[in-house]
Amino acid sequence: MNALHEELKDNGFTILGFPCNQFGKQEPGSDQEILSGLMHVRPGNGFLPNFVLFQKGDVNGLNEQKVYTFLKGSENPCPPSFGNPTGRLFWEPLKVNDIKWNFEKFLVGPDGKPVMRWFPRVSVSDVRADILRYFSLVHQQQQQPYYIPFRP
Repeated sequence: MNALHEELKDNGFTILGFPCNQFGKQEPGSDQEILSGLMHVRPGNGFLPNFVLFQKGDVNGLNEQKVYTFLKGSENPCPPSFGNPTGRLFWEPLKVNDIKWNFEKFLVGPDGKPVMRWFPRVSVSDVRADILRYFSLVHQQQQQPYYIPFRP
């Protein structure tokens, strides 16, 4: 995601990261421990995100962050199956439009409206291609002349 952010930031694109511990309890640390874990454990080798990383919070369930309530309500859900959630998912109630696992992604347009949503296993190269197609579409729309009807 660092490379994607670096490549596209001059186009007004930015990545926002939202750590969450609702998927297999994979993010149990405090906000400070999360950064340390990224640097030294996963992915390690001194990695630091070059994008905004928010405080840890819930993305599903009764205490989900309002940004996720908005995003999930505005875009078609990813495939509805959670598989067997026992011992892996830590929120209730489960809803069809919930975030399914870590690294699910949303693209939000410059107007603040969600444009796309990607399942966690979608490759970053596919996400990049979709974003570039979206940029191209927005650019084409901006090139269309505006006609203002004249009414005498």
